[in-house]
Order: sequence, then C-alpha cells, then structure tokens
Amino acid sequence: MSIITDQMLNELALKKSEFSTIIKMIGREPNLLELGLFGSLWSEHCGYKHSKPLLRMLESDSKRLLVKPGEENAGVIDIGDEFAIAFKIESHNHPSAVEPYEGAATGIGGIVRDIFAMGARPIALMNSLRFGSLDKPQNQYLFEGVVSGISGYGNCIGIPNVGGETIFDDSYDSNPLVNAMCVGLLKHEDLESASAGKPGNSIILVGAETGKDGIHGASGLASQSFEGDQEQRSSVQVGNPFLEKILIEACLEAASTNCLDGMQDLGAAGLTSAAIEAASKSNCGLDIDINQVPCREENMTPYEIMLSESQERMLLFSEPKHLPKLTTIFEKWGLQITVIGKVTDTGNVRISNHGKIECDVPIKFLTSPPEYRLQGIQPKWIESARKFDFNTLEIPTYTPSSILERILSSPNIASKESIYQQYDHQVQTNTVLKPGHDAAVLRIKGTTRAIALTTDGNGRYCWLDPFEGGKIAVAEACRNLSCSGAQPIALTDCLNFGNPEKPEIYYQLEECIKGIAAASKIFDAPVVSGNVSLYNESDGSGINPTPIIGALGIIDNANLTTQIGFRNEGDIVFLLGSEKLSDDPSSLAGSEYLKVIHGMVAGKININLDLESKVQNACRELIKNEVLNSAHDCSDGGLIVTLAEACIAGNIGFNFDFNLPKRWDASLFGEDQSRIVVSTSLENSGTLRRYCDSIKLPYTTLGKVTDGNFNIGTLINLSISDLVSMGKTI
Repeated sequence: MSIITDQMLNELALKKSEFSTIIKMIGREPNLLELGLFGSLWSEHCGYKHSKPLLRMLESDSKRLLVKPGEENAGVIDIGDEFAIAFKIESHNHPSAVEPYEGAATGIGGIVRDIFAMGARPIALMNSLRFGSLDKPQNQYLFEGVVSGISGYGNCIGIPNVGGETIFDDSYDSNPLVNAMCVGLLKHEDLESASAGKPGNSIILVGAETGKDGIHGASGLASQSFEGDQEQRSSVQVGNPFLEKILIEACLEAASTNCLDGMQDLGAAGLTSAAIEAASKSNCGLDIDINQVPCREENMTPYEIMLSESQERMLLFSEPKHLPKLTTIFEKWGLQITVIGKVTDTGNVRISNHGKIECDVPIKFLTSPPEYRLQGIQPKWIESARKFDFNTLEIPTYTPSSILERILSSPNIASKESIYQQYDHQVQTNTVLKPGHDAAVLRIKGTTRAIALTTDGNGRYCWLDPFEGGKIAVAEACRNLSCSGAQPIALTDCLNFGNPEKPEIYYQLEECIKGIAAASKIFDAPVVSGNVSLYNESDGSGINPTPIIGALGIIDNANLTTQIGFRNEGDIVFLLGSEKLSDDPSSLAGSEYLKVIHGMVAGKININLDLESKVQNACRELIKNEVLNSAHDCSDGGLIVTLAEACIAGNIGFNFDFNLPKRWDASLFGEDQSRIVVSTSLENSGTLRRYCDSIKLPYTTLGKVTDGNFNIGTLINLSISDLVSMGKTI
C-alpha cells in the first residue's frame, strides 16, 4: 500500500503522472525523503518544466561570454583588462506576497549569494517592483513591507542599491513582483564554478545553522498559484543580513586561496538543490551524513534538513587536505564550518541518518524533470483590444496643464525618490550616476571604464501584444543604457507570468520569449542569466505578463557619461528617431495617458528594431564625441513627460518651438518607440544635424533650454517648481 498521498503530491506540486514516472525511473515507490527531493528538483522553480523548451530560443552567444548561460549561478561577461562582471536577476514574488519584509529581504540575500558564489565581489543591486493600486490597504502594506525589506537587508551588507523601477497596476493586486538584480566584479582568474569537483572531495557547509524555515518554498510556494486563504508563512525564509556580510567576506577569502573546486549557495530547495545540482555538473555522486548538518532546532527530520531554505548558507567542495586552511579562514570570521559528506563516483545521492541509508537515488533522474511543450492560444481579448478605433477617442475637455498634472502625479510616472532614498546608493564610492536617471553608472576602479545598469519591462504592452512587448522590453532597457553613453553587452531576464498550464498564459510566455530573442539579437546583447517566475495568480486571476529585462552596458571612458537633465540655457533640444511629431491618435496605444485619462488599455503596439538600433548607435556616438549635454529615453508618459523630467532634473526651463496639431494629445502623450530627447550647445547643434543627415537618421528640432518656465506652445506654461510639485514622490 502506498504511503504517498494526494495531499503530499499537492504540497510538492507534483502531478500523479510525474509520480508514476518517478516510480518507473527508480523501479520502486520513493520514500518520503526521496519524494521530497524529486518534488523540489522537479518543481517549476528549480526544474523549469514549462519554460526550458522556450528558453532555448534566447540568444546566448557572445565573444565576451565566460560561462555558458544556465550552467552557473550567474552570467559572466568580460569587460576588458582581465575584469569580468557576474550578474543575474531573480524573483522573490511569492514569498513577498506572504511576508513582504522577509520575502523581499531574503530575495536580496539570495541573489547576492548567487553572485559571490561565482567568486565575484557584489558591487551593485537593482530591483524591479510591481504592486496593485496603493488605494487598497493590502497593496499599501505589501509595498511598504517590500521596500523596507530591500533597504533593511541591502543597507546592512554594504552593497549600493543604485536604482530600478516601480510600477502599479490592478493586475498585481495581492501578487506583487519583487525582482532583484545583483552585479559583481571579478578578475578572470577568480572565477568559481558551482561544481562538486571530483570524487573524494569533501562537502563543506558554512554559515548559518539549518532551521525549519522555507520548507517547500521552491516546490509549494513558488510553483503553484495561491488559492483562497492558504497559509504559507512557514514557506518564507528569515534573513540575517549581518551574517550575510560576514559570509561574503569569508567566502571570497576562501576562494582566493585556490583551495576550492566549487562553491554553491543554498537557495531554492536548500541543501537539496545546492548539493545535487553541483554533483550533476561534475557527473559525480554524493554521500551526505544528515547528522553532521548543524541545526538550530532539535529533532529535525532528514526531510526537513534537506528541504530547508534557511538563509546565509553556502556549500563548498574541496580536497580534504585543504580543510585546515579553510577552517582557519571561517573560524576567523566567526562562522561554522562542517564537513557533511563527500563526493563519490557512484552517480547516486545517498543520505544516511545514524548510519541508516534514508535515500539512494541516481542524480541523473533527480535532475531530469519532464519538459512540457504546450500549444498556446491567443487570448480573446487581444484582438478586440487591438481593433479599438482611436479616431473615436475624444480629446479631453480638461486643460493640457491639468492633464499633465494627472500624468506626472500618476504613481507610475511620479518621482520614486521616497523609495530610493531609503537605499544606500553611495557605499563602495563607485556610483557615478545615482538613482533617478535612465541608467545607473558605476566606475571600475583601476581602469578608465564604467558600467551602466538598468531594469525595464511593461506588462501593459505585453498584455496587448506579448511578442512586441517582449521586443520593447529589451529595446527600452538598451535605450536606457545608450542614453548614459553605454554600449549594451548583455541581458538578464526575469519572466513573470501566470499559470503556464493555461493555453492563454503559455501563449504569452512563448511570444514574449520570442520577442526578447529577436531584440537581443539585434542589439548583440545575449541573455546570459535569469529566472522564470510562473503561477503568479491568486484565486484564478493572473498578473499581466511581465518580462523584466536587466541590462548591462560598458562605457570605455567613465568621464563621458550623460545625464537626463537639461544643463545650459540656450542649448538646443532635439528628438532623435522622428522627423515630425505624430498627430496619429493610435500612438496612444497602451500608454499611461490612455490608462489614466480614459481608463482603458487598448491599441496596437509595435517597434521597428532597425530604427531603434540606429537611434541608439547615434546617441552613443554623439555622447562619445562630446556633442550631447543630456539624453533621456522617451517612453512612459510620452514626449511631454520626457521633457518635463529633463527640466526637473536640470532645474531649468524649456521653450517648445512647435505649433502643435489638433491631436496634441497624441503628439505630447503618445508612446511611439525609438525616440530619445537630447540637448546640445548651439555651437554643436550643426554637428548633430550633419551627423544625423549623414546616417539618414530622422530627427526633429524641438526648442531651446531657457532660464524660465516649461513652455509648450500656447497650451502649457508652468514654472519648474510647478512641475516638481506635480511629479511629487509617491
């Protein structure tokens, strides 16, 4: 008679058919511990059952690439002078929905461990956040808890949080998205692998003791939808940032000794995934003595110990002869170091408890979850939303100034200073461009170079058209980098979607990935790492499809960095990418204006990637040749918001030289892609025109920077203090 119940399978998010497959694989019914291992490693969070076939479409080749995507904890990209950048973005959505402070805090801790596991010193954090409307108390609670968790953990570990984005939409009610990106710096020779090494190596656990927090975090919490009032609090981990700071220093010191054959963080599924995935990489087996694992609670079972997601723990693999040296390092830092087993040549994971073998399963089975290639169906709402006739959209009777105020004060457009002022963005003293610009810029000490970082994504666009939305997410992220003067060189993605077993959701996932793949190829910026977060649903309602793109760029001369703010009175302002202002109301498709003023999401979105690439190349070239005084991505809110933000950032005025067409709403608030607002001195304006003409790049002269007001023809005349007040922080 089977000891495995349907409730057990449900807790592990295992299907009955998958349970039958496991029985066929190992030739018997697994015991509870073995089932727990399969449940964790075959979970959507660890096994990528629905997404792995699609992810193979992503561009992942580059001469700068130092490790193959998906084979290590993070992507690693060469930036010259024997330096490399390790970076990755990852979700902690479900834990943050249950316990926002600890969910967000441990999301930071986990992504940081992914980076220093590569032998890289973490040098920057960014985050991409999504919440429902702040008018609802539950969303306000989640928002405040998440931001506090990010700052509470991140500020303690000495890594600057240099920016990101925060968006609000009703689709994220009770389903916040908390995507954290970490960037690390290393020399080529310091690169570590998440490998077990060779048979005979010791398996060494360092850091915190193991508790009961986080059990079923990967298989239960992150791999199925929320239904009703399920109690999930025990699945959320609890973090200790001060211990993490010590762990960073100790592990990097240990890595510098050349005593390690591998290093792996204990994240999702804890010891189970860390040990078994490392052994799989080395084609080895493992013998683990569960009694050697230091526990902070008495009488923990092997099941609880193996599946615990207790934080601030790392697994090291080393020859036994190096143990005295490693022990000296970790004891110096006040950290526990314990040998819990050895690497074998059996190909199996064997777990003993007081001398009794509790688990003996081939690793190749545990790391070979089924893959599901489904047939997606285009959602019915897409066609009707795209067919909306914008000619029937009336120009509001509100004054243009009042409309601008409503857009600038929208939570999606308003200043996010109240968020990022809680983060320490100057620690380590490398931050050149701080939060509030299109991209953050950090210098690389010891070189002339700098790196630029950004995150971007638009769930509303992807709801209307996931393929075009996926392309736009990449294009906007790369455009942010280009506006700072950086050449995009690599991407990391976090794919946040609902239940992939629903054909409409699977369609969104597949089309978004296709769009990301198409755009990454155009920009020669491969996707080198990332994370997929599915089942972002509650009570059957899913989030907008939200692919978040983290982008990395390189600036050869750190002194040639451009900000978003207008700088000098008399500078000429141009719009790169368009030779005229659109008066086509269809340019309002998916826009913030359409949502805020008309209360709707509709229209057909699109992007010309060839034009986009040309605009970005031109912007970078003009910055490199010191022609531009400012550059700002024209995106959310349209042209008028871009101009207003440039005035606010520079605390300076602007005079618009155009007579606007009748459809001024489209001209000012439309969100056509592939546009950048730049400013240059009168002396350099001719150089800009000649350069754009030589490469046949469309552009428009918009007006001049002034010491007066923000003036848009006869429609708007506001002081800069008025703009600041309108765009006051959320």
